[in-house]
Amino acid sequence: MATILRDLSYRYQWLYNSISRLAALTVGGEARFRQLALEGLAIDPETRILDLCCGSGQATQYLVQRSNCVVGLDASPLSIRRSQKNVPQAEFVEGWAEAMPFAAEQFDLVHTSAALHEMKPDQRRQILREVHRVLKPGGIFTLIDFHQPTNPIFTPGLYTFFWLFETETAWELLKTNLVSELEAAGFINPQQMLIAGGSLQRIQALQGEK
Repeated sequence: MATILRDLSYRYQWLYNSISRLAALTVGGEARFRQLALEGLAIDPETRILDLCCGSGQATQYLVQRSNCVVGLDASPLSIRRSQKNVPQAEFVEGWAEAMPFAAEQFDLVHTSAALHEMKPDQRRQILREVHRVLKPGGIFTLIDFHQPTNPIFTPGLYTFFWLFETETAWELLKTNLVSELEAAGFINPQQMLIAGGSLQRIQALQGEK
């Protein structure tokens, strides 16, 4: 059942958008959810940003409001086509997050939203190393993803969502210390903030020396 609903949500944009909007109510709506990772960051029109695993551009549309230099990367040709239609102000590139088609030290900021839970552990760790590689020295990696709730009131809702729409990689992420994985990949001073009863985590980390 999870696989059927998951496939349908990616096949039909209206269904995916409806699910996203419903889930985002826990943090005050979709607009706030899409910008949670950007809170507290200094971004100007010349900040070069990579929206990693950009999907159909749901978060990219907010990035282009703050920077004129936004690139979206996704492995799905369908998502890239949707992104190009939805956010024509950005550049979009088809490619794998664990083997990005970019030279080293290309971006001031790498952003990803609710994507790492889709990855197997080895794949996720390789992605973190790739993010570190493409960031400029002193650049920032900011992410939003799931976390094991610290408030038990949020547990039934998160688990139901997982049972309906996610796979074993999402459950695995709940047991993972992403801060430790970022440090192992070379990032320094990861700052973690728990949101929505701990069911979401935002982490912002600096690229350390290579």
